[in-house]
Amino acid sequence: MVRKRKTTYTIRSVSHALDILEQFHGDVAELGVTDLSRRLKLTKNNVFRLLATLESRDYIAQNRETENYRLGLKTLELGQVLVRQMGRLISNSRGIMEEMARECNETLCLSILHDFYTVNLDAIECNQPLRVVPRIGVRLPAYCTAAGKVHIAHLLEENLNSYVSGCQLVRYTPHTITDPEQLRSQLHQIARQGYAVDLEELDMGVRCVGAPIRDYTSKIIGAVTFSGPVQRFDDELMRNKLIPLVKKGAADISANLGYS
Repeated sequence: MVRKRKTTYTIRSVSHALDILEQFHGDVAELGVTDLSRRLKLTKNNVFRLLATLESRDYIAQNRETENYRLGLKTLELGQVLVRQMGRLISNSRGIMEEMARECNETLCLSILHDFYTVNLDAIECNQPLRVVPRIGVRLPAYCTAAGKVHIAHLLEENLNSYVSGCQLVRYTPHTITDPEQLRSQLHQIARQGYAVDLEELDMGVRCVGAPIRDYTSKIIGAVTFSGPVQRFDDELMRNKLIPLVKKGAADISANLGYS
């Protein structure tokens, strides 16, 4: 039997409902029917019916004063469930991350991969006057972040080639890698060396270095990264201190999770 692609089974109305939920991100707290209709290119009547369905299940709530819509309590409940499910990874990482932060006083993040986006679950901010503020819970493109590249570099070759050929490589800065062959070559190098760097590829003025976290089955389930301003994260600091430290920290977290 030929296995069908998952997109074959997509239900359009469910997809549109999820599209509505995904519009509420970053600083977007509330949206009206007209805004959603324009964003999703759906009729207002269609949007209203989708909102009514989501509101009946508490995934969407209406502000009675503005008549705009916002995320409902059910989305918070689901988020908390995910946090609890990832609790073992966070609890086994926190102490080691605190030790790493004390050793070099730079911002640390604990991340996972989700649909080829990297998402920060936990972070420890440094107390430097000039520092990077971690974005918790925000999806960031994997191909131009240290945490994301650590994950996709260890995909099976078939899956890696599929990702590189199918991913839309958007240029965020002049340093973003947008050439598929160059990206593929870099990912192979990351897999060999055991760490990845982001040299102002997502945000200008920001450099990152990350290493993979493995569980007892040897599967990569997360990444730990240092992030900081390019003024401090020069090549010498990254090579002599941050890369060895992030590799050791990731290895210690992996050992806590049963990886040998």
